[in-house]
Amino acid sequence: MATSLKHNLTSAYFTAADRLYPKKSRRRIVAYVESYDDVAFWRTLLSEFETDEYYFQVMLPSSTSLAKGKKMVLMNTLNTAELGKSLIACVDSDYDFLLQGKTNVSHKINSSPYIFQTYAYAIENFHCYAESLHEVCVQATLNDRVLIDFPAFLKHYSQAVYPLFLWNIFFYRWHDNNTFPMHEFSTCTRLYEVNVRRPEQALETVHRNVTRKLSELRQRFPHHIEPVERLATELDRLGLTPDTAYLYIQGHHLMDNVVMKLLVPVCTVLRREREQEIKRLATHDEQFRNELTSYENSQVNVGVMLKKNSGYKDLYLYQWLKEDIKDFLEQGG
Repeated sequence: MATSLKHNLTSAYFTAADRLYPKKSRRRIVAYVESYDDVAFWRTLLSEFETDEYYFQVMLPSSTSLAKGKKMVLMNTLNTAELGKSLIACVDSDYDFLLQGKTNVSHKINSSPYIFQTYAYAIENFHCYAESLHEVCVQATLNDRVLIDFPAFLKHYSQAVYPLFLWNIFFYRWHDNNTFPMHEFSTCTRLYEVNVRRPEQALETVHRNVTRKLSELRQRFPHHIEPVERLATELDRLGLTPDTAYLYIQGHHLMDNVVMKLLVPVCTVLRREREQEIKRLATHDEQFRNELTSYENSQVNVGVMLKKNSGYKDLYLYQWLKEDIKDFLEQGG
């Protein structure tokens, strides 16, 4: 009896231990990504499709060096027979989606069924999805009060920068990176100080800067006005409209010079409110200090929360990505 019990316990132990290790029979599909920041985004997406038959392993593009980036990913995938069988590339679109094959890189990315792109400029645009920003503030401050309607703000911001963004894309489509480069567009469309009580003032400044630059471009290049307007119709089919332009502009610019400029003052006010509430409700100094310390230790930097934000899953661009992965797997990978 004792021997049988010992055998059963040993067998159960080894069965449980086997479960601690990856299933050897599953097919591995390696997904090359550009950088450390991209790992979590693509892991979140690809994990939704894993089954008992296959799994994804998200990796940086080189196992022999610290080289990273889009160029490295494409170089390591485009010239290998493994692409599509057990290897895929996952990259930021940058402007390549909007360029629609006007450059060699854009053509490769838009035509390969084994290269998956964000459609938005970069993963930062997903993290800055307007509908998810209130939750970012709540997680950072533990205060659920709404101070600014983020979707409305970014909609108005998009409408303000959209006409100028069309000109920026137009020149890039003609391989002209100098006449109106991306950094100049970013300078015209950045936010400066945001007053939480009057956030529309920051938008008014952007609108003035955009209007001034638009006037200059139209005066210098009157023969481009009609082609730029035609481009708007073409880009509309790619999801780029006056309301969604913020999803297609440079991701770091959007995160650092627009969304963070908005979130920091909002979170400052929300934290101050919570601290004042603690002071008001505390019955003595020691309780106030203890409660304030507990609150301070529970807070998270809003920039960290924004980079960890995954509240973009209902965004249409994310749904496009899911459809791409589904199609790839249904066709046998």
